[in-house]
Amino acid sequence: MKIAIISSGFLPVVDGVTVTQLYRLQKLSEYGHQVILFCPDYSSLATVYPNWKDYTGQIYSGVKIINLPSTPFAGLDFERNVSQSSYKIVLDELEKFRPDVIHIDEPERLWLGFFKVPSIDYAKRIGTPCISFFHTNFVEYLEDYLPLPFPLISGLQFIMKRHRRSIYNSYDATLVSSRVTADQLVKTGVKNIRYGQFLGIDQKGFSAVVKDLNFFENKYNLSGLSKKTKLIFLGRLTPDKNWTFTLDALSKFAENIDFDKLALIIAGDGELKEEISTKLNQLTPNVYFLGRIHPNDIPELLVNSDIHVTTSEKETTGLTVLEAFAAGIPVIAPRAGGFIDNVKNNETGFLYNRGDAEDFVKKLNLLIENKALREEMAKKSKESVIDFSWEKAVKNLLKVWEGEITKKLNK
Repeated sequence: MKIAIISSGFLPVVDGVTVTQLYRLQKLSEYGHQVILFCPDYSSLATVYPNWKDYTGQIYSGVKIINLPSTPFAGLDFERNVSQSSYKIVLDELEKFRPDVIHIDEPERLWLGFFKVPSIDYAKRIGTPCISFFHTNFVEYLEDYLPLPFPLISGLQFIMKRHRRSIYNSYDATLVSSRVTADQLVKTGVKNIRYGQFLGIDQKGFSAVVKDLNFFENKYNLSGLSKKTKLIFLGRLTPDKNWTFTLDALSKFAENIDFDKLALIIAGDGELKEEISTKLNQLTPNVYFLGRIHPNDIPELLVNSDIHVTTSEKETTGLTVLEAFAAGIPVIAPRAGGFIDNVKNNETGFLYNRGDAEDFVKKLNLLIENKALREEMAKKSKESVIDFSWEKAVKNLLKVWEGEITKKLNK
């Protein structure tokens, strides 16, 4: 099959979308498909990503990355978005490639760059199916980045949801990997939802890791962590990840937490790093920033941690939670978004009441103080994701693509 993918991002940026692309492309190459993937050009961020050249051009057999002229995005120093002028390159390359199917990841973000619904015009002209994938709750992010009164934010979100609905309804199908997210999109008027397991976990990578008491000293030159309970925070250090809640909750109930027995490990980077560092170091000296972690290094990092902590309330699926389960560590997360689908409360971790700092700290403490409970949850967490693999996810995706191709041929 000849597959064209237009994505809002790719490596060296590390997030849920880019990690998905990496493993998806590996499998498509392994299965013998021909793929071109369009994404922003990151050469201007060489100081942030000195290895950006590793992810351009022919990266696997049959897989080619085409980097499009890009512009800054949302004021973030580690992100780019496609430029309006780059859309002509997309059309020219599609014409040369003549794909059997076109797949779009995060079309609403791409629209902000192209000022067009990506590839719909081309797909309709040649009769090729065009599929979208809903990854990110961009509309909800407004309140995290725009310091505006609530009524104005609500009005903007209402308008953007209508626009988002129009974008996604333009496609032959909109894929979603969370039942909760699928239901929310249906309520806003998106009519072409296809829910399924389209995300996976690097099962082989996790199963190959053996826990090492000296892992953090050997890998990151961090001594004295072997006897501490290691809390791992994995993700961007940005407002949308709800760091304000995390810092406020830990500070407010600091007297309830024995920080001496903990190591707070922060894996990620972003604009809030300095603020997070300042506030956490007021609570404990045992705070360690690892920076951005390559996807290949995630399994050993999680396997050698004890509890995965996330307070983000806007995750559509929460890929890091699934990865934590594959590593055999419990999770604490808010009762919100895709976490409701994936975290079995009291079995594979805890869901705390959204925005409830006291409930968050109480349940976090249960995990910190009770090693036997963590071990019991670890076993169940591994069992809960045994069927989540990139092989299965990509095969499910191929079935959708093949089905849409057949529909077009039979019209």
